[in-house]
This record gives sequence, C-alpha cells and structure tokens, in this order.
Amino acid sequence: MSIIPCPGFRAAGVVSGIKKNGRKDLGLIACDVPASVAGVFTRNRVQAAPVMLDRERVGSGICRAVIVNSGNANCCTGEDGYHNAVRMARAAATGLGVPEEQVLVASTGVIGEPLPVERIEQAFPALLGSLSVEGVADFAEAIMTTDRVPKVVSRQIEIDGRRVTLTGVVKGAGMIRPDVATMLCFLMTDAQASAGLLRDLLAAGAARSFNRITVDGDTSTNDTILMLASGCAEAGLEPAAAREAFQAMLDDVMLALAKWVVKDAEGSNKLVEIRVVGAAADGEARAMADTIAHSPLVKTALFGEDANWGRILAAAGRSGAALDPSQVDIFIGPVQMVSRGIGCGKAAEAAATGVLKADEFSITVDLHLGTGRAAVYTCDLSIDYVKINADYRS
Repeated sequence: MSIIPCPGFRAAGVVSGIKKNGRKDLGLIACDVPASVAGVFTRNRVQAAPVMLDRERVGSGICRAVIVNSGNANCCTGEDGYHNAVRMARAAATGLGVPEEQVLVASTGVIGEPLPVERIEQAFPALLGSLSVEGVADFAEAIMTTDRVPKVVSRQIEIDGRRVTLTGVVKGAGMIRPDVATMLCFLMTDAQASAGLLRDLLAAGAARSFNRITVDGDTSTNDTILMLASGCAEAGLEPAAAREAFQAMLDDVMLALAKWVVKDAEGSNKLVEIRVVGAAADGEARAMADTIAHSPLVKTALFGEDANWGRILAAAGRSGAALDPSQVDIFIGPVQMVSRGIGCGKAAEAAATGVLKADEFSITVDLHLGTGRAAVYTCDLSIDYVKINADYRS
C-alpha cells in the first residue's frame, strides 16, 4: 500500500474506546485551507445521523475537516444521535479553530446503539496531536470495522506542468451493494475545482466503480463518499483536457478501491467480475449482471469452486432482461462452459474448475441479442461470512 501525502491535508487515527477490542476507532482529516467538497450518500431511507448532518452541510461546498468514528453507526438513535453527530463536529471545529458548519462527520459500526460521544471528545486532544501529513495510514486503520486490512490508493498526474495528487481511503467489507456509495470513502486531491465540478466528477466516478460492486446485496444506512480539493497544486480542472485527465485518474483510484472492498469482503476468497455482453441494451445487461452477482447460489458455488453453470444461467433467466436460452454462451475465465444454451461437457467443467481456484477471474455471459454490455464485481459467499455476521454484535 503506497501512500502519497496530498498537499493541503493532514490526517490521524487514534483509540477512543468505542471499539471493544481496543483498536483505533477515531479518525480525522484536517484541511489546512478551505477545501471544495462534494459528497454522495446512501439511498437507504433509513439514514444515520452523520449522513443527515452531512447532507445539510455539504451544500455549502466548503470543508475544513472530516471526523470519523468506527464501532458505532450512530443510526436509529433519534434526536440524541443527531446532537451527538453535531458534538463530534463541534469537537473538531473547536480543536482546529475552524467554522463548525465546515466540519463533516461519518460513523460506521453497530446500528441502534447510543454513540458514546464523550469518549470522542475526551480523545480529541490526542487525535489533534497526532495529525500529520503522513497520517493517512492511521486514519485508514481507525475507520475499519470488519475489514481485514486498511485500504488506501494514491495516484499522480501532471496538469499544465503541475503535479496533481489524488489519495483515496475506503472502509467496507460487508453490507455492500451497488447503491451510490456502499461504504465510507474519502478522496483528497490538491487540484483546483469548484464544488459543482467535484460533484460531477464524483458522480461519474461512483457510477463506474462503487456502483458496480456487491458483497451481500445489502445497502448500508451510513454510506458516504466525500471528495475534497485543497487547490494547493494550483492546477485547475475547468479546461476539458484537464478535466478528462483528472476524471481518468479518479476513475482509476475509485475502481481500485471498489475492487479492494470486494476482495477484502467478509469471509471472501475471490474477486469475480460478472460480464454480460450482447444484450439488447446496456440497462438490460446491467440488470442481468446484478442478478448473477447477487445470487447466493452462484456465490456459494464460487466458494466451493464448483463450475455449476446452471446456477449462472438460471440467475440470468430470472433477471428480467431479454434472453433467448438457445443463444446464450457462458465462459468462466477463458473456458467456454455453455454454447448456445447447451453445456460443453465434463472436460470444460474440469478446465473451469481450475480457473475457479484462482483469487481473481471473470464470468462472461454472451446473449447474442445486441450491443448492450455491463460488468459488476462480486465475491464468493463463505461459511466465514455467516460466522462474522452471526456474531457481529458480540
């Protein structure tokens, strides 16, 4: 994990005592200058207090800090939960000496438990003292829940002779479905961009990355992606060429983070790209790819390394997308399993089983109906996933 510090930002992560295991659970991103900001949030109608607060504040387009806790979602906690989110922001604003309305908040963890905000307030001096341009690694660790590893991706490009940095941090391993954000993600850049332009860039990036992954088909109550631009590189993104170059870098970072979420999913062992091609339209291809990617029967077959192509075809058939069973081809990696709706035999199954033993591979369904295509990333569904979520609150 190679992390490039982003000019204009410092970060930190410390232990506040929210988590029972004594691990880091409180993180802070501080903007040394007023940063432009844009965000996308969960579409779940049950929304955590930090999401409600951020929706109100992100419209200003300016952010000076983001404070994040893990181990408690601060969701379904009523008016007290909202006031506790405000208290989190106030602690950061007071400590940093910035306007309170320019501080955003995020939380992740157990739903329905009161947030012990006093622990956050007590830990804030230590958090403030730990702020560093090198602190992104500690921040990434502090926002984890069931994640196995912290996840940070950095990239750099040149725009008008100036080096532009983009560093993204993501947290997510379960309760993941393509629906706007599906986890907590924080993106920092030193490019110059208005809040409106950031919103457009972020929406396009999310559509190509975080909206194309699934672990378990569940949409979180706390999903948040925030992108902040400090402008310290003095490289503007208004020219079309600059915007396109930055969008390509952003797409690369967001897709890398999104795929890492799936690869690090609770109990997972495999990262699988579900491709549907030859559909009547792109939307039909996406509906079919989603159905296959979400199917528990497909996902358990992936875990068992079982080349059970019948489950793939059955999921495709119930997706609602147009399909002629007599025209469908299915491939696992490069191995053709189905030709025009008929299985290719035991030799093909044996070859596909070898592909299924890999950590990463693709499954392609060709419908031979048109030019529509789509892809979604999924993982296997393991026994460990059940164990982790059966004991999540223990």
